[in-house]
Amino acid sequence: MRTRPLKVALLGCGVVGSEVARIMTTHADDLTARIGAPVELAGVAVRRPDRVREGIAPELVTTDATALVKRGDIDVVVEVIGGIEPARTLITTAFEHGASVVSANKALLAQDGAALHAAAEEHGKDLYYEAAVAGAIPLIRPLRESLAGDKINRVMGIVNGTTNFILDKMDSTGAGYQEALDEATALGYAEADPTADVEGFDAAAKAAILAGIAFHTRVRLDDVYREGMTEVTAADFASAKEMGCTIKLLAICERAEDGASVTARVHPAMIPLSHPLASVRGAYNAVFVESDAAGQLMFYGPGAGGSPTASAVLGDLVAVCRNRIGGATGPGESAYAALPVSPMGDVVTRYHISLDVADKPGVLAQVATVFAEHGVSIDTVRQSGKDGEASLVVVTHRASDAALTGTVEALRNLDTVRGVASIMRVEGE
Repeated sequence: MRTRPLKVALLGCGVVGSEVARIMTTHADDLTARIGAPVELAGVAVRRPDRVREGIAPELVTTDATALVKRGDIDVVVEVIGGIEPARTLITTAFEHGASVVSANKALLAQDGAALHAAAEEHGKDLYYEAAVAGAIPLIRPLRESLAGDKINRVMGIVNGTTNFILDKMDSTGAGYQEALDEATALGYAEADPTADVEGFDAAAKAAILAGIAFHTRVRLDDVYREGMTEVTAADFASAKEMGCTIKLLAICERAEDGASVTARVHPAMIPLSHPLASVRGAYNAVFVESDAAGQLMFYGPGAGGSPTASAVLGDLVAVCRNRIGGATGPGESAYAALPVSPMGDVVTRYHISLDVADKPGVLAQVATVFAEHGVSIDTVRQSGKDGEASLVVVTHRASDAALTGTVEALRNLDTVRGVASIMRVEGE
């Protein structure tokens, strides 16, 4: 066994970083046995050095992250500070000075993953980021290693625990969006500013990473279609239940049927209660993968939090340290397919549309005509009403999202349509 310790620099010591440091200390003997050499926490870069950090020697703490990654004796840099800068510069500087990198930074990887992979390859170093998507769930490594010999056609999942908690609460209790959000905030599942979660930005970054790995194609955050879930109502859940469905905020990455392009999108959708993702409750995450040879696989577990995320970070740390000892590197970016990313309009899906209409003869015929003019076939229609007002719920067959969007816009212009109460895609059938 190698006796010289592998030195680790930790950038960030918040909820995740402090847990990484704790596990490195408490599991030191196990980590040594698994890696084949001891690992040593050589420095911790923080913004507020005066804060007490249990289990971390004060002399290891510094506010100069740049000097830490430039030391030259650092084997692995663990980046858990998040954001674009200074994380991007610190990671590239680490590569330049001989360190491999383990990161949990989904936003940076979704925006600049190609450049970071290129920098890692240029300097012969590793870039691992299992913790960037779905917390403790082993997902990145299975996609880029275990399924490397297979053809992945679709990745669909719940990759944000905050939104799943809110939607699950709305489904199980009948609560409205704001009431469910308030409970999520009180329990610590939602940030004081939940925008990144509820508007789908967090899930979109993860979708970009997953699509890139699954389809061997560079997919950036800007390529991902995104809708938040703030407009989902109790009435939407009531309609979903009538269809035998529930509502989830989904990240969906898929190949076109002809295999010539890919799409990546995040939006709320109705899914049948029979689908495995429908039973994912609370703040848990789950990702459903469909491939040619393996068929259907589902990865499930806690998607956030200090301990689960630290588990993924430590798994990467062990792998990277083993590579350092062996004088090798793990898999880098695989973007050989270079498939174009199609716009949302090309996606083939189904719609659930709820209309407020005048309660008089001929309305249904007018609505059906609009669908026919846009080449969209109707699957089911439900109508109810009294006192001159009516509700019309239409579920379509599969059609391009562009045709469905055009249909909705035309419906808005009908004199007999008082308003479009809700629009939601139907997935998983």
